[in-house]
Amino acid sequence: MTASTQGLVCSHHHLYSALARGMPTPPKMATNFREILEQVWWRLDMALDLEMVRWSAKLGALEALESGTTAIIDHHASPNAIEGSLSVIADACAEVGVRVACAYEVTDRHGADGARRGLEENRRFLAEGGRGWVGAHACFTLSDDTLDRVVGLGQDTGAGVHIHVHEGPDDSEAGARLSGRTDDRWLLAHCVSLETELAGTILHNPESNMNNAVGYANPVRFNNAVALGTDGIGADMLGSFRAAYLKHRESDVTATPDAAWSWLETGWDLFPEARTDAVSWSYEPIDPWHLAFTPGVRPIEIAIDDQLVFADGSPTLVDGDEIRAKAAEQATRLHARL
Repeated sequence: MTASTQGLVCSHHHLYSALARGMPTPPKMATNFREILEQVWWRLDMALDLEMVRWSAKLGALEALESGTTAIIDHHASPNAIEGSLSVIADACAEVGVRVACAYEVTDRHGADGARRGLEENRRFLAEGGRGWVGAHACFTLSDDTLDRVVGLGQDTGAGVHIHVHEGPDDSEAGARLSGRTDDRWLLAHCVSLETELAGTILHNPESNMNNAVGYANPVRFNNAVALGTDGIGADMLGSFRAAYLKHRESDVTATPDAAWSWLETGWDLFPEARTDAVSWSYEPIDPWHLAFTPGVRPIEIAIDDQLVFADGSPTLVDGDEIRAKAAEQATRLHARL
């Protein structure tokens, strides 16, 4: 028995994290979220070059297809390979057949020049017709001047801003610093302990929040639209839906799968083209009450822009085995640098 849906949307991804799997043990054990950033992600992103970025994006796009996800909203960082990185990601996803919207993470962690280059990469990509948002890491790594520039570029381009908000305690001032500056185009990732009302769509990443032990965001407390992301832990959106439901249920025994499913559906508002994609599934019916308790549901066939991009368990436009082999080579290079 099979059923069909529109293509699923991963509303917050870090495609470069696909190469992190199996990375060397950090120099010291991370005991809080700030140390996780410093010991893992900020070391890893500094080691990336454009070839690594290319193959991590291809692998992430391949895994998205294999999960029935046809559109990805990505948030990228490669401080030593900024220029052209968003185009590399967009081209890599296009080769696989997956839709992508990009953003480069602006931050002051690498000085004023690093922030300037990040801003310029966002500006260049959007000006050349790329789809995406202006990216920013989080308020606690942005000076007032850089935050002003991010907000201004989001307004000037009409794209809005994609930013992490109060993911951990270091970003506790984010609500106050962003108050009155966001609008409905903004994407606000995490918002775990946010108490200030901000305009924008909240991007809920339950699996990542659990992995980083930052707490439960409890998105039903917001009036904002809520969309589901993975924060880089693949692009299995049915799995993300299931995790979102279970965390919701853990905090409120009256919760039903319908709320988490509505967050999955918000992805189509952010990436409307995915509504025209068609995914045939290995299970029927595709509805929240069944899927909340049915792991292992996989796509059988996927059409994007009326082009068959996945059939018989494999992509049709690329060689999946080659992508995995090339990505493994780049992961080896990356891990050697670490």
